[in-house]
This record gives sequence, C-alpha cells and structure tokens, in this order.
Amino acid sequence: MSPMGTFSEVGRLREVLVHRPDLSLQRLTPDNCKALLFDDVLWVKKARQEHDVFVDALRERDVDVRDLGKMLAETLELPDARDWLLDQRVSETSVGLDLMGELRGWFDGLPATELGRLLIGGIARAELPFTPMGLVGRTLLPEDFVLPPLPNQLFTRDSSCWVYGGVGINAMYWPARRPEAANVAAIYRFHPHFKASQFETWWDGSEGDPGGETLEGGDVMPLADGIVLIGMGERTTPKAVSAVARALFAAGAAKRVIAALMPADRSFMHLDTVFTFCDRDLVTIYPPVVDRIGAFSLRPGKLHGELDITDESEPFITVVQHALGLKTLRVIGTGGDDYEAEREQWDDGNNLLAIEPGVVIGYDRNVYTNTVLRAAGIEVITIEGSELGRGRGGSHCMSCPIRRDAL
Repeated sequence: MSPMGTFSEVGRLREVLVHRPDLSLQRLTPDNCKALLFDDVLWVKKARQEHDVFVDALRERDVDVRDLGKMLAETLELPDARDWLLDQRVSETSVGLDLMGELRGWFDGLPATELGRLLIGGIARAELPFTPMGLVGRTLLPEDFVLPPLPNQLFTRDSSCWVYGGVGINAMYWPARRPEAANVAAIYRFHPHFKASQFETWWDGSEGDPGGETLEGGDVMPLADGIVLIGMGERTTPKAVSAVARALFAAGAAKRVIAALMPADRSFMHLDTVFTFCDRDLVTIYPPVVDRIGAFSLRPGKLHGELDITDESEPFITVVQHALGLKTLRVIGTGGDDYEAEREQWDDGNNLLAIEPGVVIGYDRNVYTNTVLRAAGIEVITIEGSELGRGRGGSHCMSCPIRRDAL
C-alpha cells in the first residue's frame, strides 16, 4: 500500500474520504438554510442516490472509499476518543454551562452510531430525552437546535486536507462549519486506520478561536515537487496562508507556496470552484475570475520562520505553468456562451475530481464544459447532480484525498 498523503492533484487516487448525505441535510428548511450556508434545501433521498453513484464510480476505478460517518461511529466506540470529542463539542461555549452537564450525561450513554449521527445531524430541543433545568434549555423553542446540524460535512475537502506526507485540520471561516473539524480531528487522532499509519499533522485548527487564521481545503492544492497552491478568497486568509507556509517549510514538506489572491464572492468561495487540474498539463478554469487572480510566491527565508515573498508580475496561469516546469499548460475555459458559462460554473463545471491523469468525475448537467474537456482528450465520468449540486459543491468538494500518487 502506498503511504498516506497526497503528492499531486491528478496522480493516481488511491484512497479518499467522503460523507454520505445524512440527517444534517434533512434539517435544512427555507428558513434556516442560509444560516447553514446552503442556498437551497435538498431532496435528501435523491441526494443519497446521487452520492452512491459517485462512490460507485470511484470504487469502479479501484479507489478505496472511506465514509466519514462510519469512521466517526467507529471512533466513538473508543472511550478516549469519545471523551476527547465530547469535550470539544459539548462545552460551555457551544451549549451553555447549565445545559452542558445534562447533555453530556445523555451522550455518554448513547451507542456510538447514534452519537455520531447526532454530532453531525444536530439535536433539536424537542428531541432531548430530559427536561432541561437551566435557563438556556427552558427558553429554547421545541424546534430550536441545542447542537446545530453540520450539513456542510458533506464537503469533506474543506475541514481537512492532505498535503504531501501529512494532514492539515482546518480552522473554518464560518462558525457554522467549525465543529466539522473537531469530528474529523477525532478520526485522525483515534481511529485504528490512522493510528496504524505514519503521517504528520502539519496544523490543527480544530480547537479554539482561529483568530483570523482561517483556511479551508477547497483552496489547497499540492501540485508536485514541494509546490503547494493555496487560494485566498472568502474563506482562506493571508494570515493562515503564511502560517501554513511556515509549518510546511519548517518540516521540509514544501519549498514553495503559491498564494492566489481571489475576488471575494460566494459563487466562487474556494479556488477549486473556478480552477481544477484534469491532467498533468491541463486545467479547467472560469476565466472571468481566474483572469483576475493575483499571485504571490512564498519561500523559506534566511532565518527560521522567515518568509521570502515575491509579488508575481506574470498572469496566474503562467505562474502555475512555470512553477511546474511545463512548456505549455492547456487551459479549458467553462463551456458555452457567457450565459451558459456562468450557469455551468455555478453548477460546479470547474469543480472536478481527477482519479488519474486525464480522467475526472463531474456532473452530467455541465454539458458544454464536459464536451470541451472530452474534445481535449479528457475522460469525463458523469454523475447526476440535480440535488447534490444544490449545495454548491462538485466532486472535488465532496472528496478529501487521503492517498494520491505523485506525478
């Protein structure tokens, strides 16, 4: 078995972490979906069917698919893991001091599978098996959440990301998403699959206030030969990129970080919503955004912890091409006319997961972009995304590669 770690964006994908649509998505309503960072509510049964097809497509190409919900339940079977995670999730900050003890007492007695389901799916006041005694519990309406659901746990790319021979557990931008990282951190710390493996933890943002150092995995791309590309947009801050660069440089895990400064906009909240690799020398992009990206190169400075920063004068695509030592970097823009291109970018036409060089998974609805990619020699495996796509995330967002070959 190849070592844990992702050593490129398009090398042979060996193992990936996904999360099947669950109770958390059933909690979405027209009233709360915006607060939970969704633009719409999903038909969850249909979304599960679409996700199952996605997983089948991966397994048919011999990818080892790990399900986050199942791994979380297996992790919670371990007393030390359960104690650690409940300390993170059931705290004075998250539920209030007067409810903390009552809730923790109930959780301690739950079977691991049910506890894992609730730690992702959330708990409403009406579902508590006891009558809260404190002021916080007494003032909640039956439909109010004691623990909010985590519907974005579906997008496993963001809460953690593997960079070369290690993993980063990410401090997320929106408070509604931050508990996702604690769930993933418990799996990496305690699950037997990871306990038995050798890998580094480059950074861990699962505990405490990020203090402006927020980073999400949809912005992070290990390219090759110690080069890492990180987008800076709505959710990944320059402060976090600098901290990540220092951590990777100190460990000798990277030699250059290319920081891509993006416009801040919800429709392209991560770099991978406008730019993904499909082959060693081919990327798909959404030109109206990518053409406006500025680039900075971070390298180790002369002193320990110091960064040598270059403001790149060349266009972003040229910076990436030269960093990879390519004579040419083929660029496929979002297909169709201006209206179709905007629609297909919104429908994740540029958010593609490479299984191996020249083979990607994408939504079937992005007909124009898929056609242009196929004409360029890319094999596009299509899956239905009528419901999954409502979450504004494609195959790249819904996957966290754990093991991927170098180029």
